[in-house]
Amino acid sequence: MNPTMTPESGPAPQLLDTARLQADPELAADFAAAAHRILADLVGGGAPLGWVEPPGSDEVAALMDRVLRAARDGDGALRAAYAGRRLVGLGYWLRYARPTSRQHADLEKLAVAPETHGRGVGRALTAALVADARDAGIEVLTLDARADNTRALRLYRSLGFREYGRLPDFVAMGGRRYDKVFYMRDFRGGAPRDQAPVHRQ
Repeated sequence: MNPTMTPESGPAPQLLDTARLQADPELAADFAAAAHRILADLVGGGAPLGWVEPPGSDEVAALMDRVLRAARDGDGALRAAYAGRRLVGLGYWLRYARPTSRQHADLEKLAVAPETHGRGVGRALTAALVADARDAGIEVLTLDARADNTRALRLYRSLGFREYGRLPDFVAMGGRRYDKVFYMRDFRGGAPRDQAPVHRQ
């Protein structure tokens, strides 16, 4: 990815896949710790990433190890966004484990460092993961999100996802209840990738 410059955001981040990340020994060695810093910071600020309290470093390291292993085996994809040598975002999808559903995958996490919000990093990561899913032959890419996460849902819709269901008052967080919303991106129609609408957040 060639960086582009905008007055508001500076250079766009470089998006590394698993192979490129692990080809850089320094980045690979620091990746789990850098991912933990982002995830713990976001969860501490109330971000809907599946944790009630910021996850521990060991938990995140185990998760990243599982994701990287899945990506190497063709069972997932990881994208890491770097501003220079600093990790500023990450996201991944994993194939469904059930044999009858292995042709599909779930976009499980997308996280962008708070200081980088509003600079298009989340859009770039999501678009890259969508492209990776299509290239891997995934038929349907799914995701779920908390209904109050309106900015993320707007981003997903702009990249071709559509809602296919929701569970009312399913998520409990901070004494409140939220709907759980389910989105999907169906690749089975064979539409060219560039037909996905592009709207800048």
